[in-house]
Amino acid sequence: MSNPFGTVPPEAILEGSATDAYFERTRATLEHAGKNPHVVAEVTADQFSTGAFEVFTGVADAATLLEGRAVDVDAFPDGQLFDGGPVMRLEGPYLEFAELETALLGLLSQPSGFATAALEVRLAAPDSLVLSFGARHVHPSIAAVVERAALLAGLDGFSHVAAGDILGREASGTMPHALMFCFGEGNQSDAWRAFDEAVSEDTPRIALVDTFWDEKSESLLAAETLGDDLDGVRIDTTGSRRGDFRHIIREVRWELDARGYEDIDIFCSGGLGPEQLRDLRDVADGFGVGSHITNCDPVDFSLDIVEIAGEPLSKRGKLAGVKDVYRTPDGDHHVTLADRDGPTDGEALLEPLVRDGEVVREFDLETATERCLADAEAVGFGADE
Repeated sequence: MSNPFGTVPPEAILEGSATDAYFERTRATLEHAGKNPHVVAEVTADQFSTGAFEVFTGVADAATLLEGRAVDVDAFPDGQLFDGGPVMRLEGPYLEFAELETALLGLLSQPSGFATAALEVRLAAPDSLVLSFGARHVHPSIAAVVERAALLAGLDGFSHVAAGDILGREASGTMPHALMFCFGEGNQSDAWRAFDEAVSEDTPRIALVDTFWDEKSESLLAAETLGDDLDGVRIDTTGSRRGDFRHIIREVRWELDARGYEDIDIFCSGGLGPEQLRDLRDVADGFGVGSHITNCDPVDFSLDIVEIAGEPLSKRGKLAGVKDVYRTPDGDHHVTLADRDGPTDGEALLEPLVRDGEVVREFDLETATERCLADAEAVGFGADE
């Protein structure tokens, strides 16, 4: 089978057939009429600033999509936060990119949503180890998209092995409940010892401690079993059973400390989001977050023509004319018409991405992460939480 999982192949995305049918009919109509106007189109989520910032990413894939097309493209840098106005601007003959709109928006909308949600949990526990555990909630073909967005937002790692191969990062994770079941109740020590003997030395020894008995009992047993080799314990108790999760973690911490196991960390996972991380960050050492990231809404980007043949225009509810976007040192976000002066102390955020079909920008994930976290601080992202 050449396509066993029924996914749209990269060739279809690049050639423009991964599109909505009405774009194909638009091409046929315009070619029949002999029309292919020079346009400026903008990708936006909100026309005006709303005070709710989001993270922009997916720009590297967008550049790949638009490469080789007779267009000029400006876009925000990877990892920049935005609040209204365009995040990308395309200029050229309309039929150069007409059918690419569907794929372009998809390449931007979902990763930006993932990154925004990941930034929420990053800032909810800024001093804690936070890992992305959500790849199981999305189609495997986009797991690397999820994990890259998580890294861009500052998370410390992720669990997906194939995504790690693509991103050049080692996947994190130790043991599931299934491993404990295979050894059976009463044999938890055998499971932990076997794990310790089997995995590489650079794998942290984190024992899962909520499978059969209460978390305190299994944590103490894990500490007695592995001694100084045990790096930490993971509590993944389902929400329907754990009651006061904070109290459970504090109890485990107390009992470990009382027996001299102060160096054993406590790692928590299972349906956690920013609210839980803020509540637990002073009693737990690390977190695994999944569904908060992968269940997020995509950013609702749209692409709209704002100028044809040098004349501004727009559909109802959208703003005509080519625009620029600025960030001032105090974190304010400004949207202006491109032929008007922006704020004197503002930094223009739309930068060249493609010129006449050639990609003119390089992409570096670490630089994007630094930008994302610095910009989040500048604009006060999450400050009211």
